Amino acid sequence: MISRHLYEKTVRAALREDAPFGDPFGEAFQGVASGLFLAGGNGVLCGGPVAAEVFRQVDPSVSVSFSPEGCRMAGGDRVGKATGPAASLLRAERVALNFLQRLSGVATATSLYASRIAAHGTKLLDTRKTTPLLRVLEKYAVRVGGGTNHRFSLSDGILIKENGIRAAGGIVPAVAAARSAAHHLLRIEVEAETIPDVEAAVAAGADAVLLDNMPPSMVREAVARFGGIVFLEASGGIHLGNIEEYARTGVAAVAVGAITHSAPAVDISFELST
Repeated sequence: MISRHLYEKTVRAALREDAPFGDPFGEAFQGVASGLFLAGGNGVLCGGPVAAEVFRQVDPSVSVSFSPEGCRMAGGDRVGKATGPAASLLRAERVALNFLQRLSGVATATSLYASRIAAHGTKLLDTRKTTPLLRVLEKYAVRVGGGTNHRFSLSDGILIKENGIRAAGGIVPAVAAARSAAHHLLRIEVEAETIPDVEAAVAAGADAVLLDNMPPSMVREAVARFGGIVFLEASGGIHLGNIEEYARTGVAAVAVGAITHSAPAVDISFELST
């Protein structure tokens, strides 16, 4: 689960964005109504607590419930219900659906990738390629879908990428600069594009190496030579069609930005009855 304090402000901002001056049509209704959340296709449900918070902020009198996070859904499945003043349901429905559809999309995409590599014991990692201000929710959806979170922010760990290596003048000085700037609990990871880059990163004392845009054959070589020394992850050019091939190399993890930045929304609707 995810703590409510992590998304309360996000929900509040989303509601303000959606109806900054209220809902002139919805507010005309006085009666009580109920509505069902229905899946429009296959997927993994995620975001129920966030959608429930939308209704809570609109009107605490609304009663709302959802199926368990991470449950599988198929077209036509009922995945939630809300009952309360019709005006409140109309005010909240779009924002609630936006969160549900987006987060279920990330969880579903993650599940598809994770299922391809589960038999090999390889971790599926996310990246920082997330929607601005929704990172905490999208990374939560990755966990719901069976993935593992990489660092949450630049503050959580050091990943020296191509531009950082250029700015420092090479891998060795980049790692040295990172060591001098970081506290003792921060792990240092270096992006490497070739086997010599991996050698340099390991020699410089990196704790982990990101094997960037390497073909599986090169990843396999890196694993054979350095897998027992540093943590190795592969990233770049990895998709559903080749992720299992990467997992077979024995690499500890694969990082896939697509599970957040390109995950299609899952079709979920809200149908009201009076």
